[in-house]
Amino acid sequence: MPRPSQLLHPARTPAPTRSAATVLLLRDTPNGIEVLMTRRSATASFVPGAYVFPGGGVDAADGTCHALAQRRPSQSELHLTQAIAAIRESFEELGVLLARHADGSWATQQEIVELDRKGEFAKQCEARGLTLAAADVFVLARWITDRDLTRRFDVPFLVARMPAGQTPVADESEQFEPVWVRPSDALARHQAGTFFMIFPTIRTLERLLGYSDVAALLQVCAATDEPLWTSCPRAGLLAGREVRYMESDLPFGELALVCPDGQIVHPLDWQSEYPVPLLKNVLRLTAPNPGAMTGPGTNSYLVGDPITGYIAIDPGPADAEHLGKLWRAAGGDIRMIVCTHSHPDHSPGAQPLQAMCQGSPPILGLPSAATARAHSQFTPDRVLHNQELLALTGRALEGYLVHTMKVIFTPGHAANHLCLVLLEDGLLFSGDHILNGSTTVIDPPDGDMNDYLNSLDLLLSVCADFGISFILPAHGFVMGGPEAQAQATITRLKGHRMKREAKVLQVMQAHPDGTLDDWLALVYADVPARMWPVAKRSLMAHVARIKGFAP
Repeated sequence: MPRPSQLLHPARTPAPTRSAATVLLLRDTPNGIEVLMTRRSATASFVPGAYVFPGGGVDAADGTCHALAQRRPSQSELHLTQAIAAIRESFEELGVLLARHADGSWATQQEIVELDRKGEFAKQCEARGLTLAAADVFVLARWITDRDLTRRFDVPFLVARMPAGQTPVADESEQFEPVWVRPSDALARHQAGTFFMIFPTIRTLERLLGYSDVAALLQVCAATDEPLWTSCPRAGLLAGREVRYMESDLPFGELALVCPDGQIVHPLDWQSEYPVPLLKNVLRLTAPNPGAMTGPGTNSYLVGDPITGYIAIDPGPADAEHLGKLWRAAGGDIRMIVCTHSHPDHSPGAQPLQAMCQGSPPILGLPSAATARAHSQFTPDRVLHNQELLALTGRALEGYLVHTMKVIFTPGHAANHLCLVLLEDGLLFSGDHILNGSTTVIDPPDGDMNDYLNSLDLLLSVCADFGISFILPAHGFVMGGPEAQAQATITRLKGHRMKREAKVLQVMQAHPDGTLDDWLALVYADVPARMWPVAKRSLMAHVARIKGFAP
């Protein structure tokens, strides 16, 4: 984890969470799944006027009436209590009662009308011989309210089929206007500004789009009896407006690094005009070379501070304006220039940047191999050694400041590729080996798929050994988070690559006489054709690896 002394924003303790539960009541129609939603009171203390799923806080009484509920063998005590809370809330708010008679029949509409929604829920059900149908309620997701809000909840989003013969009737105090709506229609109406919903509701509806009917969704939920996803979103600024993101969204890791306690202050707009502070000792300046291969541009990093001086990582192309901004951001005090590899969007700026600096700071890295393409020739002033330490030190009022970079050789994307670990703050500067938003290209002969996968395994071990929480790539936002999310990122990346290789092998076996172009169209059918020339390079690397294993 980054040192507290290097965080840009003072630590603060987010508000504690309260346990709650909500339920998506679903039904099948000829046009697909519909979900029951309702509008919250305009005077509600939390998200007034929003369209939501019925639900509310978990009461102490919900945990005392397990004997009144029918449960699945795999349903935990916690999930049973949450299901009971959701059943009670849907009854109180919308007059929908997930409860059955001894013969299995649902509570009737007439019985519901006769019940007192404000009375003791469990006693009323027990008096009528009704058993709470908790076994029919499944966990879909778990949402934890964002860290920036003063009222926070820890909420399972549950799913259940709407009981036959019942009609929702809002309580007209907390909830109004119950409506059956297809997820796609709710999302379209929200986009049009006529159906206000909050972030977790929107993202949950988006996930429902992938299911053709209620049975398909319930089957997936029943298979695990655990949330299909868990999210505590984070917010940043985009075009000056607050925007929220889940853990699977590209900016999430960067927000976790810069604003760990949920402060909404970090701009996420990509620009090349000024450096973006990520920590007090880490600045990122993105070169003005966006494109299909570079994403928003090449990230040049400055590690250090005015007392210790700076290490410049990947100065990028020989763009005088970009290099001038990088030099000015460091106050001209650049002590070392490190290139993660020799590709033309990473290393050509090294010598022009060196010429701007007093003392001619050394250009460090690995020389390009004989297999490198002509535009990727690179010779450092000094060749780095694997596991070498690069240190910046300086004396401040509070004592010595130290920033130590450890060199990790990671061939694969290029034969001379290396990564850097900022040891004191648990950061991995991954160059092009790990990117945010796409997998890197492996271009033989300088790129080697076997080396690339082995280097991923090495970086996985490095993350564990040095407590690395965040990955800073040469293209895209910071990745990772405080709970082994950097390791999870690498694991997902390797899983994706191995899944692609399995497809390559399958296609090669099915079409043994095919050409690379024949295989390309089948292996990368899920990738836009405009990207096939690039994908073909990685296909060649996969084929070489597969043939290398052949007897």
